[in-house]
Amino acid sequence: MTHDIHIIGGGLAGSEAAWQLAEAGLAVKLSEMRGSGSTTPAHHTDGLAELVCSNSFRSDDAERNAVGLLHAEMRALGSLIMREGDAHKVPAGSALAVDRDRFSDGVTAALSAHPNITIVRERVDTLPDSPAIIATGPLTAPGLAEAIGAETGKDALAFFDAIAPIVHHESIDMSVAWMQSRWDKTETKDYINCPMTKDQYLAFHAGLIDGEKTEFKEWENVPYFEGCMPIEVMAARGVDTLRYGPMKPVGLDDPKTGRWPYAVVQLRQDNASGTLWNIVGFQTKLKHAEQVRLFRTIPGLENAEFARLGGLHRNTFIRSPELLDPTLRLKARPGIRFAGQITGCEGYVESAAIGLLAGRFAAAELRGEVLAPPPVETALGALLHHITGAAEAETYQPMNVNFGLMPPIEGRTKKADRKLLYTARARDALAGWLAG
Repeated sequence: MTHDIHIIGGGLAGSEAAWQLAEAGLAVKLSEMRGSGSTTPAHHTDGLAELVCSNSFRSDDAERNAVGLLHAEMRALGSLIMREGDAHKVPAGSALAVDRDRFSDGVTAALSAHPNITIVRERVDTLPDSPAIIATGPLTAPGLAEAIGAETGKDALAFFDAIAPIVHHESIDMSVAWMQSRWDKTETKDYINCPMTKDQYLAFHAGLIDGEKTEFKEWENVPYFEGCMPIEVMAARGVDTLRYGPMKPVGLDDPKTGRWPYAVVQLRQDNASGTLWNIVGFQTKLKHAEQVRLFRTIPGLENAEFARLGGLHRNTFIRSPELLDPTLRLKARPGIRFAGQITGCEGYVESAAIGLLAGRFAAAELRGEVLAPPPVETALGALLHHITGAAEAETYQPMNVNFGLMPPIEGRTKKADRKLLYTARARDALAGWLAG
């Protein structure tokens, strides 16, 4: 088998990188260990670009939200992940949520049918000698992780990531729950809302604190990522923390009372047919029996049947600002690039975006061209700069894309206008980069 470049890992980043390279006319070998007898603690299928946590790509608002802006920039660059996300979206208000199975099937079918891509189901335990992109994600197999550590001389950092449970819709009591928006953000009624009184909330909070958790002694002193915090860890921060977080009742009028409940549990559609709904923000490390017992105390979920219960797994990432150059090449071995969550970005879209950039950088290099990084004023450029240019490598942590990664808007501006100014500036910067 001959190929121009080897991509290791068929998740969101590896799939996007493979697509970008193949569309540029280069021959790609894509190695994915799932389907070869190997798997991970978080995956459930052999499909490429499987979504293992939420089914949401978060906000699709390209005018006022940094991740929505990233969506728009990726669409402008021919992203396969965004194409399939748009093709398989499910109702979620202003967010882009997808039917996870159809989305993965769509990505797998597109890559399998591309004449420039060869998919090989195999586990890779050593660093390739040929040009390569390592996009093995946060659950890199031990052999390859050891090879990366041996090459870089640096220990991989690690953090915990948690998975939310999924409920069968037919088991939700809609005489108690009601449909409305995500808090008070839109007029659409895409979320199921389960109301709680003060007493019910306090009892639930106590159950989270006292419930039996899964122990991971070998992972002690490993930090949680703030964007995917187990709900019981949030609960331990204070009795009202959840009421200002995933259980916030703001703008949600219970049709039975006409008032906001004391707290609300929200569920979001997880597949196109609407038969599965995930409990938003309820990532957890509670033991499975404890989850069933406690989550069935939520009004409307007393008879809930779970398609999947929550879980916890370990994520690893490299100290990218120290190890990678501005085009994601490993400084010690420039023939190898890294992409996706293993670089320390966080989130589905962010992972795919770094895969997109890695693929484009590699394609340019293989053609004897030079591709400058996108401007830091763009969402793509700001995220890339965080990964490869953050000043404090020792304290480097995973990050979602956000306006704080971009240079501040110059001059005095109204706070209400600032996000619009960021996105307008980003569109101009991206257009200039593409034209150059």
